[in-house]
Amino acid sequence: MAKQDPKEKGFNNPFARLQDLRDTLPSTKPQVRREDFPDTPPPGGPERAVVRLETDRTGKEVTVVEGLGLPAAGMQEWLQALQRGLACTGAVEGERLVLRGDHRFKLPDLLLRRGVQRVVHG
Repeated sequence: MAKQDPKEKGFNNPFARLQDLRDTLPSTKPQVRREDFPDTPPPGGPERAVVRLETDRTGKEVTVVEGLGLPAAGMQEWLQALQRGLACTGAVEGERLVLRGDHRFKLPDLLLRRGVQRVVHG
């Protein structure tokens, strides 16, 4: 009787069921979609944005985007697009977008493609 390879059918493999869920996980690679970041920025975007690096209360680096002047729904939409474009997590804190990690060098290009007219490092 020939032995069946346990990896082939997932028999007694605790990770076999997780393999099917891999496609539903968020990507660790940036996804710069055309609908999020068009090549020609749309007119009428925010006049300016201030990008700065701060540390949160746990001591980890976060990149903060301020001064967009968007409504709450717009802030959430921009946050989701920037999270996809930078492959990071973040949150909306009042009038600020807080992105986990140091994204000061990648973020200005994405903001300009999103329609911000001027990006200032603060």
